[in-house]
Amino acid sequence: MPISRTRADIECWLTDMDGVLVHEDRPLPGAKELLQQWKDAGTEFLVLTNNSIFTPRDLAARLRASGLHVPEERIWTSALATADFLHDQAPGGSAYVIGEAGIITALHEIGFTMTDTDPDFVVIGETRSYSFEAITKAIRLIAAGARFISTNPDATGPSADGILPATGAINALITKATGRVPYIVGKPNPMMFRSALNKIGAHSEVTGMIGDRMDTDIIAGMEAGLHTVLVMTGISDPAVVETYPFRPDEMLESVQDLVDPKPIASELDEPHADV
Repeated sequence: MPISRTRADIECWLTDMDGVLVHEDRPLPGAKELLQQWKDAGTEFLVLTNNSIFTPRDLAARLRASGLHVPEERIWTSALATADFLHDQAPGGSAYVIGEAGIITALHEIGFTMTDTDPDFVVIGETRSYSFEAITKAIRLIAAGARFISTNPDATGPSADGILPATGAINALITKATGRVPYIVGKPNPMMFRSALNKIGAHSEVTGMIGDRMDTDIIAGMEAGLHTVLVMTGISDPAVVETYPFRPDEMLESVQDLVDPKPIASELDEPHADV
C-alpha cells in the first residue's frame, strides 16, 4: 500500500540551497528561523546543491556571509555525491577531471588519483574556465575506454551578465563527439538523495525534501521516496507546476511556512499585579 505521510511524520530534512535558503547571497524569508528550529530540536538535516565548484567549507562561508550559519558537515554537494559513488565503484581508482576545487578535493579525500594517462573515469564538473584542450583530452580518453561521469546535468548557470554554459552543455559537447552519454550523479538522480540519507543515517519514509525546482528537487525527492515540499522563492511557480504530470506533497510560498509559530501568551499566563 502507498505510504500516507503528513509533515508531522517527518523527522529529518534535506533542503536545496539556492532559491530556497538564499537568493543571490541574500537569505530568503524564514531560512534563518528554520535552520535554528532544526538545530534547537536536534533535527537531522543537510543542505544540498548541484554546484560542484565549491567545497562544503567554501559554501558554509558563503552562507555565513549571508547571515545563515550552516556547519560544513551539514552541506552535501554533487561533488561529494559523485566522489561517494566513485568510491563504491572503484575504491582507490583514478580520474581525469574537468572541474574546480569542489570535485577535485572530494575525489582526493576518497583516495582517488588525478591523471591524464589511462584513467578509470573522466569526470566533468562545474568550472568557469573550460578549455578546448581539456575537453579534447576528455573526449580522447572516453573514446579510449574511460568511463564518462558528470556531477550534474545543469546546462546553464547564472551570472551578472546573463546565462553561462554549465556542466550539462559540456556533457552534450562530449556526447556529440564520442557517442557516449555520461552517468550523472547529481539531481535529478535520486542517488544524490540516497547518499545524503546515508550520511545522516535517515530513512526515506521519515525524511522531507524542500526545493524550488520541479525538474530536479521534486522529481528526485519523489523517486527517492521522500515527502516533497516545493517553495515559490526560486524557479517554479504554480503555472510551471501545472506543466508537469506529477505534484509535490506540499506547495508553500517560502520556508517561512515551515517555521513553527511562536506561542502567544494568553491572558491567564500574564502576570497580575497584587491587589
